[in-house]
Amino acid sequence: MFYRCIIFLVITGISFHGLGQNADHPPGKVDHDEMHEHHSNEFGAANSAVYFIKEKSLNYGLHLHYTYTIRKTKFGIGAGYERIFDEHKHNTIGIHAIYQPVEGLHLNLSPGVAFEGDGDEHPVFALHFETSYEFLFHDFHIGPSVEFAYDPEDYHISLGIHIGYGF
Repeated sequence: MFYRCIIFLVITGISFHGLGQNADHPPGKVDHDEMHEHHSNEFGAANSAVYFIKEKSLNYGLHLHYTYTIRKTKFGIGAGYERIFDEHKHNTIGIHAIYQPVEGLHLNLSPGVAFEGDGDEHPVFALHFETSYEFLFHDFHIGPSVEFAYDPEDYHISLGIHIGYGF
């Protein structure tokens, strides 16, 4: 099952590669000012396969976030929520800092709190590191994402598809 998820995500990512090309300019000619003009705000979601290392279990995860990109920089800040649909009802809420070292590549560090169930249990510190690559389609972007997350109970690795809307 895990390998089928990985194969599906790789094939999906490759199929979107051609769609993300900038067709407004002839091949080899790019308007660099236009490329570096980004929306200041983004709402995004990531659907992913989540593997818990200690439990050796594979589950579905949904990550929602809002990000504000600081104008004329490669940095952004925001907040996010992650829900993993497993028997523990794993939830994480956190703030995040984003760095974009090159066009399309995002590195995200997100400290926060994790809790299970309906929030009755004691929340614990959590730290997420995520990287994603985006292909632009006007105000929308889509691309693969990979995440590593830590909390005192377990570690998990996620592989998924990130979709965002910039405004």
